[in-house]
Order: sequence, then C-alpha cells, then structure tokens
Amino acid sequence: MAVSSPVKFLALLALLAPLTAAHAAPVIARDRRADILLDSQGVTIDLKTNSAVFTKVKISQGSMSITADEGKASQQRSADLYFENNVWYFKGNVKITLEQGQLTSDDAQITFVNSQLSKAVVNGKPAAFEETESKNGKLAKGHSNTIDYDSSKHIVRFLKDAYLSNGENDIRGQALKYDVVAQKVIAEEAEQNSQRVRITITPPPPKSGATPPKSNP
Repeated sequence: MAVSSPVKFLALLALLAPLTAAHAAPVIARDRRADILLDSQGVTIDLKTNSAVFTKVKISQGSMSITADEGKASQQRSADLYFENNVWYFKGNVKITLEQGQLTSDDAQITFVNSQLSKAVVNGKPAAFEETESKNGKLAKGHSNTIDYDSSKHIVRFLKDAYLSNGENDIRGQALKYDVVAQKVIAEEAEQNSQRVRITITPPPPKSGATPPKSNP
C-alpha cells in the first residue's frame, strides 16, 4: 500500500486499530438519523484494496439489523467506516430485520446510501420474506430464488418461482411485486415467461350460528 505521508498512514492505523482484534469491539458510525452499530467475532482488513471481511457479523441501526456468517465491505471511505454510499456482501445464514418484517437468505448484496440501508438483493433456495401488515396485523410472507427489496420505494420483488401469501390468499408466479405501503400485489404478464399466475383463495370460516345455504333438490 502506497502512503503519501506518515501522517496519513498514522491516521489510517488509528481508524482501523479498533477492528484488528480477534473479537472486534462494537464500532459506531454516525449518521443524521441513527447510529450504526457493527460488531463481529473477527475481521480481516485488506490495506491494498481498502476492504474488510467480518465473521459472525451483526450490523444494526434503529429497528433494522443484519446478521450473517460473513460480511464484506467493498470499500472503506473515510471515517464513515464502510457505510457512506457503499455496497456490502453477506453470505451464510443471512437475516435482515426490518421495522415490521424480515428477509432471510443464503447470501445478500446490500447497498447503503447516506449511511442508511437503501436496497437489498438476496438469494436463496429459497430466499424468504415476511412482514406484519400495519392495517390489520396479518402476516404477509413469501419466497423466491431472488428477492429485491427497495427501501426507498417500499417495494419487494420476488423473482423466479415466486410465492406470496397474506394468510388467506396464496399467489404463485415466476415474478411478483409487493407494494408494502399500499399492500398491493402485482404480477406483470411480461415477467411470467409464458407461465400462468395461480391464486388460491381460502374462504373465511362460517360465522357462528349462520344457517348454511340450502341445496337444490
């Protein structure tokens, strides 16, 4: 690693020193909304590429958290410690906890913008999503080979062998899009690869004391 001056080299060591222990101590990076807390069992820092690999890592910010067997920061930028407009790669037992739900997968690519989670693309066999609907408290859940979560637009896209259920109705297709705020499911024809979208509707149980309809003789 080329260093232009001893001052810059010492500044870099001062920044990375808390992370070099076998059991890295929690590290807090400031942002305008909430602190980011990062802790891991171990870390390997590559001074040539300015990247780092964390083992048994957990990252949390407010109600959001990410846990995985391994997390890799693609580039370290100044004192923000890998979270200012950066991409992280996670693998092994990945779990992303959101305000009202969670994503689980084998691996994930997560984009941070302005030190906040902006986008997550997760893959698994399958990757899974669940969310408690704010209006009625019901659990919406789904899975597919790839799930693309856009935090700013509150849109979850299920790609390849997609399944989504709100506890009453089940929808299956090659690709589904779920609007978290509007609680709307969209299956676009162009994304179905000539396959059919299948919906299973479970009728509600009969009301107590209700008279069943008469059958025709």
